[in-house]
Amino acid sequence: MPCTVHVAWDDQLTRYDFGPAHPLAPVRVELTIELARAFGVLDLPDVRVVAPEPASDAELELVHDPRYVAAVREAGRRAEAGSLAATSDWLASTLAFGLGTPDDPIFAGMHEASALVAGATLAAARAMWSSGAEHGANIAGGLHHAMRGRASGFCVYNDPAIAICWLLANGAERIAYVDIDVHHGDGVQAAFYDDPRVLTISLHEHPATLFPGTGRASETGGPDAAGFAVNVALPAGTRDAGWLRAFDAVVPPLLRQFRPQVLVSQHGCDTHWMDPLANLSLTIDAQRVAHAAIHKLAHEVAGGRWLLTGGGGYELVQVVPRTWTHLLAEAAGQPIDPAAPTPPSWRDYVSRRTSAAAPELMTEQAPATFPRFDAGYDPAEPVDQAIKATRDAVFPLHGLMP
Repeated sequence: MPCTVHVAWDDQLTRYDFGPAHPLAPVRVELTIELARAFGVLDLPDVRVVAPEPASDAELELVHDPRYVAAVREAGRRAEAGSLAATSDWLASTLAFGLGTPDDPIFAGMHEASALVAGATLAAARAMWSSGAEHGANIAGGLHHAMRGRASGFCVYNDPAIAICWLLANGAERIAYVDIDVHHGDGVQAAFYDDPRVLTISLHEHPATLFPGTGRASETGGPDAAGFAVNVALPAGTRDAGWLRAFDAVVPPLLRQFRPQVLVSQHGCDTHWMDPLANLSLTIDAQRVAHAAIHKLAHEVAGGRWLLTGGGGYELVQVVPRTWTHLLAEAAGQPIDPAAPTPPSWRDYVSRRTSAAAPELMTEQAPATFPRFDAGYDPAEPVDQAIKATRDAVFPLHGLMP
């Protein structure tokens, strides 16, 4: 069934750019938008593509320390003026804010580019909350590692957390956040760790083998919000069936119990087996199944109010454009056949833009099926151990049987 979707997009969003050697290359979102256009997703009658405005300082400060926002602005200004080699005191203070590191190098216009990403997620949230659209989307967003006073993990401003704070300030009382990036959604969890109005659920590679080193099942929320931080830490090498089994065992029961008014989701696609920065082994087919499951849950538990973002994903040609085009098509209620060929015009665009060979089909034709956890627990299976650890830690706190 078709759904109305507000897609916050402007080509200026590709200015969030840490430089040519950095893994978070903006070409990944450029190629996604071009693929979605080639499939006609952005021209569907119920899809509106609207250029966003940057988030204001007041909006950024819903989550971030004003001193940090000022530091980001000053760092970007100095980069633009070519004066980064300044005093040692300034460089030390900048590093204390997480700026100027290999993960988060300083670039000209850093504040303006980062504020636009946050503004795009806010615009999508406003459209969804005001009933201007059922769903709001910002595929350039999902910068879930940024902390209150520090950049982290390629993330300067935490756009999902900012949007959640805005929704809370504008009448939302229960918000669920589901993060399917391969990395733990630590910044969003930290922002709401002691707030029972926000249920954060993150499925990610185990912190023993991947940045940011957090997200164990034992992290369940602060004293006033026990059970409202949920973490599923999956072993390296987890494939489609295990990942989907874990999602199905944890996410739907908790969302049905919590009954959020809004579902916010982060769709990092670095869970893919080709991703160069992580160690899970999913296919695009499984990622597509996850997008569809989250969409269905938004209608089931949140009245259709769904705010969705992109996130990580570092296989820039083979993975990111395909999975996020599936995400946008799914949000529009017009899913793309997994066996569909990629449009020849897009393949030509990829070749001209990157000199790489584009994929020819929209998925890898994997079955993306799984046995349900409730049908039988295998104590010798590492994925089942992870599922059980999470359910044991949080299900009783929500009145559910683990």
